[in-house]
Amino acid sequence: MDYLDIFWLVLMILMLVFELATVGLTTIWVAGGALAALIVALFNGPLWLQIVLFLAVTVVLLWFTRPLAVKYLNSKKMATNYEATKGKEVLVLERVDNMAETGKVRLDGMEWTARSVDNDITFEENEKAYVKDVSGVKLMIVKERPE
Repeated sequence: MDYLDIFWLVLMILMLVFELATVGLTTIWVAGGALAALIVALFNGPLWLQIVLFLAVTVVLLWFTRPLAVKYLNSKKMATNYEATKGKEVLVLERVDNMAETGKVRLDGMEWTARSVDNDITFEENEKAYVKDVSGVKLMIVKERPE
């Protein structure tokens, strides 16, 4: 083994170790390119071919396999607290009136500031409503459950 063989081997091992440490699909593509360059180096290929192959394999792996890997590895996406509020039923605690800038609702035992999605619609105390969206720290509510 000469110094280029060792360089590509060390680079590949470092990228694999970093990938295992982060588990974020960040350096696995570089490790694949380093493996291709290592194979050429082991057969005493010229340096320019090692570099070109390293770059080409890295880019090809990144371009073609990353979208598939991300799609299948991140398929169990869980809704965040923000996303999970959409469509939930709330109880109006204080009259919701956009013009008066008033309104409070209870969602899952917590009190939230609320506003109507439609400025012309108000909600009275003890009325049921549904979360359409979240705007900053305010729930945007509607009368009918959103689809």
